[in-house]
Amino acid sequence: MKDKILSLMNEIASDNGVELNRQIDFDTVLLESGLDSLGFAILIARLEEELGYDPFTMMDEPIYPQKFGQLVEVYQRFAP
Repeated sequence: MKDKILSLMNEIASDNGVELNRQIDFDTVLLESGLDSLGFAILIARLEEELGYDPFTMMDEPIYPQKFGQLVEVYQRFAP
């Protein structure tokens, strides 16, 4: 899951003419990764298209991940 998300982040950054920080790890703050809020909206939409689910609509209480690792965990936890 980590590699899939990171791959899409790189693709979106490239499509939008921005560069991601060189070292994105589980402690990287998402808004310091190089993508802006629009980039993350695109990322979430693309993940739903490619994975076939949106974990944020499956949660009893919404969680808004602030770090890359938290985002990965959300997708892993709600994977079908």
